[in-house]
Amino acid sequence: MKKLTLSLLSIAILATGCDDYSEGVESAEVGEAQAEETAAPASEARETLTIDTARSSVGFTGAKVSDSHAGTFGEWSGTIDLDPNEVTASRVNITIQMASVDIEPERLEGHLKSEDFFDVENHPEATFTTTAIEARAGENGATHRITGNLSLHGQTKSISFPAKVEVKDDEVATSAEFVIKRQDFGIVYPGMPDDLINDDVVIRFDVHAPRS
Repeated sequence: MKKLTLSLLSIAILATGCDDYSEGVESAEVGEAQAEETAAPASEARETLTIDTARSSVGFTGAKVSDSHAGTFGEWSGTIDLDPNEVTASRVNITIQMASVDIEPERLEGHLKSEDFFDVENHPEATFTTTAIEARAGENGATHRITGNLSLHGQTKSISFPAKVEVKDDEVATSAEFVIKRQDFGIVYPGMPDDLINDDVVIRFDVHAPRS
């Protein structure tokens, strides 16, 4: 009877779990990697901006049955090739050093770096390069839809997600929050039998690139 009670409890926890961490967050559209479009002809107005990582952030939230955890990356870089006259002709490139993951508790940080998850020894970097930017209003203040190739854990997929893009006199600011499935990128570690890991991972970024 005790084993039956524990099993029923586990099922109940699995049914509820920590699914509120992704509630209301749109899932990215994921498909095969796309060929990068030929860059639009350079114009006098075109600017290459360096992302100010001290004022920006790239992070994620993942969960298992018993808890959820939010992390960030301390070492990453990126550029925005901005066409201020036609924002949709702009391009973004981001490179993340996966070993720079910062998350609590410390033992989880070590586990994320291992072969079970990021496998940083074999896949030290993750990259994202846009292939298309479309003006499209959406929920939570989204102004555009961004599509690009995400290379993570040795897998490259095209992802498409809503984002808020602001071109100001002094900077370009872009923010987004969306869900990807870790197993789409070959991260398949299931977790403990009584504390399974959710496939959904919330990705979020807040990017600021000053204009000189």
